[in-house]
Amino acid sequence: MIRRPRVPAALRDRGAVVLGLAVLFPVVLLAVMLVVQASLWWYADQAALTALREGVDAGRVQGAVAGDGDARVKEFLARFGKLAELESVDHTGSDAETQQMTVTVRPQSIVPFFDRLTITETLSAPRERFVPQGGQ
Repeated sequence: MIRRPRVPAALRDRGAVVLGLAVLFPVVLLAVMLVVQASLWWYADQAALTALREGVDAGRVQGAVAGDGDARVKEFLARFGKLAELESVDHTGSDAETQQMTVTVRPQSIVPFFDRLTITETLSAPRERFVPQGGQ
């Protein structure tokens, strides 16, 4: 009968730490990527909201046309590139007294399957108009 050499107790757990890290590392990496993805979403949301404010302000000035607000939104979001890519600009709900715009952007995605989601912001403001002194 062949006898196996006796292994000291300190060496019996060899490789347990490596195995534990190999299991834990993908979970930690996914958590970090989700935090970064959430940050990119927040940044794209803030960019969309700021672009929307700029567009509504440009479109509500007396004598402005609908294209003025669109141009301002496109110009503003062009600075962000893929971080907040413009999907659409809509004027549904605008009338002679109110300027309303809806902007849809696609945030940059680093996590798979998050690249199809979009952010939509809507804002409205009264249009500027001349009111003579003592008038309504």
